[in-house]
Amino acid sequence: MALEDILAEHLAVVFCGINPGLLAAAQGHHFAGRSNRFWRTLHLAGFTPHELRAQDDRTIVQHQCGLTAVVERPTARADQLSVEEFHTAAADFERKIARHAPRFVAFLGKAAYCALSGQRDVAWGRQTQPFAQSSVWVLPNPSGRNRAFSQAQLVDAYRQLYLAAIDRLNTAP
Repeated sequence: MALEDILAEHLAVVFCGINPGLLAAAQGHHFAGRSNRFWRTLHLAGFTPHELRAQDDRTIVQHQCGLTAVVERPTARADQLSVEEFHTAAADFERKIARHAPRFVAFLGKAAYCALSGQRDVAWGRQTQPFAQSSVWVLPNPSGRNRAFSQAQLVDAYRQLYLAAIDRLNTAP
């Protein structure tokens, strides 16, 4: 079961997960699960005036943000995906981003962006090369499994993107 994208044209930011988790796919909502820190991080970084819940994921477009995943196949862990799955998904994913034309595309975790860009390693934050004409940010994955980053570190990283996108975020669609 694929998790439906939440997208609109010309959003400020499209957040791109690596792929849906099993719980998110089963519930039909992005970043579901009590241990996932996405919704809290988004709020604390300034993207939303209050903390959204996974069940309210469709309202994120009201805040000039969208949600998608690079690979559609749900897994328990992102490391269960093969390099071939990223390569297979690449062209469709690039067309999707080009069609919706967000100002920023934010990859949540390095794995998907590295696979799509052909780079072995990338820095966190804003990248120098655009993806489908959108500026690229690479942010830490907010999964509860990612304990390399504290909540405060996630907020700091996401806040940098918020500050870069603030002019579009504060403009009505």
